[in-house]
Amino acid sequence: MISLDQLLTFGLAAFIIIVIPGPSVVFTVGRALAYGRGVALATVVGNTLGLLSIVVLVALGLGVVVQESIVVYTVLKLAGAAYLVYLGFEAVRRRKEFLAGDGADLPHGQRMTWARAIRQGYVVGATNPKGYMMMAAVLPQFIDRDAGHLQLQMLLLGLLAVVIGMASDSLWAVVAAQLRTWFNRSPKRGEAMGTVGGVSMIGLGVGLALTGGEPH
Repeated sequence: MISLDQLLTFGLAAFIIIVIPGPSVVFTVGRALAYGRGVALATVVGNTLGLLSIVVLVALGLGVVVQESIVVYTVLKLAGAAYLVYLGFEAVRRRKEFLAGDGADLPHGQRMTWARAIRQGYVVGATNPKGYMMMAAVLPQFIDRDAGHLQLQMLLLGLLAVVIGMASDSLWAVVAAQLRTWFNRSPKRGEAMGTVGGVSMIGLGVGLALTGGEPH
């Protein structure tokens, strides 16, 4: 089983990797600026579930497929990037509708409900090839092969990384949402924040599509 030293060493490594702002943070902040705290936190839940799915797949050995296959890596990367761009355009297009909150006055199919935010966050998290790459490359280095139960070790360590990531993203969501609340005191500033949030998601999607051309 996992020793305390394993947990502490991997936890420190995961913390260092996760707290450095990356795509997950940019996505979360963008959602907070565009829609507010509730939607941002729901997005974090979905993104976390997506990362948890990656941990399970990596523990089952499927992470190696993404790590070694250019085709699979590229398909995941482009699918995730395209979805981010779509979400960004939606945030910009509806920035006035959601200025006062989550669009409660809109038809049900157009509302940014928590369930919808969770689903969208999950898609972004589960299609992030860098999540597969990180888990497939980092997790095995902290596995004690002599202790046996390799898949269980990977699942437990991966779960630790997921918890750290969720805590970090949630903090970013709350801070960014507070900034949005201040800007929303002025309709023009609030609308600008919605635009900034949407544009940040579009930029993230374009950046992911143009960088990291092949797995390593």
